[in-house]
Amino acid sequence: METELLLDLNSLLSKTGIPEQYLKFLNIGIGLIVIFLLAWLTEVITRKVVLRALKSVAKRTSTNWDDILLEKKVFNRLAHIVPALIIYSSIGVVLREYENAVLIIRAILKIYMIVMVLLAIDSFINSLHQIYKTLKVSKDRDIKGYIQVVKIIVYFLAIILILSIILNRKPGALFAGLGAMAAVLLLIFKDTILGFVASIQLSANNMVKIGDWISMPSHGADGDVIEVTLNTVKVQNWDKTISTIPTYALVSESFSNWRGMEESGGRRIKRHINIDMKSVTFCTPEMIEKFKKIQYLKGHIEKRQAEIEEYNRKNNIDDSISVNGRRMTNFGTFRYYLEEYLKNHPKTHNNMTMLVRHLQPTEKGIPIEVYVFSNDQAWANYEAIQSDIFDHILAVIPEFELRVFQNPTGDDFKYLTK
Repeated sequence: METELLLDLNSLLSKTGIPEQYLKFLNIGIGLIVIFLLAWLTEVITRKVVLRALKSVAKRTSTNWDDILLEKKVFNRLAHIVPALIIYSSIGVVLREYENAVLIIRAILKIYMIVMVLLAIDSFINSLHQIYKTLKVSKDRDIKGYIQVVKIIVYFLAIILILSIILNRKPGALFAGLGAMAAVLLLIFKDTILGFVASIQLSANNMVKIGDWISMPSHGADGDVIEVTLNTVKVQNWDKTISTIPTYALVSESFSNWRGMEESGGRRIKRHINIDMKSVTFCTPEMIEKFKKIQYLKGHIEKRQAEIEEYNRKNNIDDSISVNGRRMTNFGTFRYYLEEYLKNHPKTHNNMTMLVRHLQPTEKGIPIEVYVFSNDQAWANYEAIQSDIFDHILAVIPEFELRVFQNPTGDDFKYLTK
């Protein structure tokens, strides 16, 4: 049909009296103008009519996947292919006497269409990823690494096709030639291959996901995971800096994931205070009477005192010497007080491990350790709870006639030098 139209145009122009040597070029020029006008008109129709109709339909539907496809401009990029197809199919008729020019223009158009298809596929993959992120399962399984692998494959195939057009060789021949370059490709894409394998392991074993708090001192990371990609994992540290960790490092090296703590409902407090061992002693009658007035100790002191008296009476213990029989100590009483204080603290988690224990005595005294979980996991609140507990502990230690061990400072010696 295009040939018949051009022949009619040629016969029409020949009647105008234009010299023969210019008639051919004029015919070609008019043919090119007609082709490009037709291509432009097709693109306008596609954009103004088809795309607007698609947008109108997408707004009326209840699903959001079609809106995402439009937002990512999948159809916009496909619309660029239609004018290129018109030029590709018609250029041979207009330039039928210039085969080399036709081959070059068609090669350029092929490359252009491959690039447009590539961009459309890229947008489509991004749309699928965006749709996946709207699902609940995306919170536990991030697929960005897999998306990147698919994109690499698509871009690789597109490059092969473009090279085959430029070099005028079949794509299969180029693929065969890549076998000799396998070692080079493995070296170039080493990190990508390692990252891909690591991404599969991280996802399959649910080792890390976006939003997890992880600590990895070897890479200076301590904060929330904000992005997991094929090659890197980005962590926003608590000081708002960003640490970038190779994805395969999370498999080959050790790191701490605090997700278990966050899901448990509690956050551990584990800290000790050193008590001066010389201040540990048996409770005197005056101390026992004083301890009975303490709210958390009244019932315990009376019960404990009755048990000790019954034991000493049954075993005929001579209580005139303090080392005989059983007696209460200020340190043991203090430890029980701490247990009761923590149980009644409104910010401790009573359904999780809670204990107060002695650690191995050292030259700095005997450590008494508090091991408990707060019921508030927010960092600032957790630190406030921990500080409140140990403020109270330090304040009540003297009430049990105990002393905190502390290395002497200059103030301890200033009076000795006078």
